[in-house]
Amino acid sequence: MKSATPSDRHMQKCLAPARSFEMRFTSSPRGARLARRLVAHRLHEWGHPYEGSLNETVTLLAAELAANAVRHGHVPGRDFHLRLIEGRDGVRLEVSDTRTERLPESRPPQDPAADESGRGLLLVEALADRWGVEPRSPGKCVWAEVRPSPATPR
Repeated sequence: MKSATPSDRHMQKCLAPARSFEMRFTSSPRGARLARRLVAHRLHEWGHPYEGSLNETVTLLAAELAANAVRHGHVPGRDFHLRLIEGRDGVRLEVSDTRTERLPESRPPQDPAADESGRGLLLVEALADRWGVEPRSPGKCVWAEVRPSPATPR
């Protein structure tokens, strides 16, 4: 079972950040698209090739979390924030928005046909080794961690 919402200190112990990238994006489909592309590019620069499984997985997670921030976390006049952290044990992706009243479920619905929303979180649940939601002021941060597979070159 995957975890939900440990503290930032827990992440720092587990991943021991070596490199990071962060940026604010307009809360629009164009901003979400740019966030996804920059995540793929940054991972490639860090030695995780575009066609590698870690790059593809984290880029897909970035696409989903950025789209969710735009669709469900949009507050007029506010951007969303993305942070990518690479450590010796894997990569952590954080996407923050300023909307506090709409929090994702810590466990996505098991029957995607029963609910119109939450399907993207099934993808996050399947791809991330761990993911969760943390409050922030204002808003929330949805994060996902991915550890490289043993066959993934560094």
